[in-house]
Amino acid sequence: MKIAVVCANGRVAKKVIAEAVSRGLQVKAIMKKDEPTQAQEKVVKDLFEITYADVADCDAVVDAFGAWTPETLPLHSTSLEHLCNVLSGKSNRLLIVGGAGSLYVNPEHTACVADGAGFPDAFKPLAAAMAKALGELRKRDDVHWTYISPAADFQADGERTGEYILAGEEFTLNSKGESVISYADYVIAMVDEIVSGNHINERISVLKK
Repeated sequence: MKIAVVCANGRVAKKVIAEAVSRGLQVKAIMKKDEPTQAQEKVVKDLFEITYADVADCDAVVDAFGAWTPETLPLHSTSLEHLCNVLSGKSNRLLIVGGAGSLYVNPEHTACVADGAGFPDAFKPLAAAMAKALGELRKRDDVHWTYISPAADFQADGERTGEYILAGEEFTLNSKGESVISYADYVIAMVDEIVSGNHINERISVLKK
């Protein structure tokens, strides 16, 4: 199996690459800035310049795009739209490194984590931008996508336990009452989904066991 990882310079992306390579997958890193990578292939190109020719030989494409400043937050929508357009009508799958703010907190799916009184104001613009991109993604029936949300506490340097809980659209706590996952365990779930393809056109979530 061969995958492409877009925005391969990022911290989550690097861990996805390392996990995939360790399992024997062929990986093509697509990055805006030329940097060393564990991937077997490298393409130095801006996300918005990616064409189907760049990913045609890949079974799946991982979108690890991230933006945090007010002026770049709209890129969550435009970048995802571009990748969807690239893969429109194709058999290649698209997996997105998502956010937790849009996870539902009620069975009716009318309220999200980011709507809660305790959600930090500083993260609300990012959560809104990512939720908007997810909403637009849901309207696409021409792309084989999977959106993977991490737990609320997404720990860059957290330990790799090798285990995780696979959940769905609703905010979920583990037996300790926690919503937490490390980058290392998140990418295990990501690569598991890449290999299995069990959740096409679905948003799933993962948290520490």
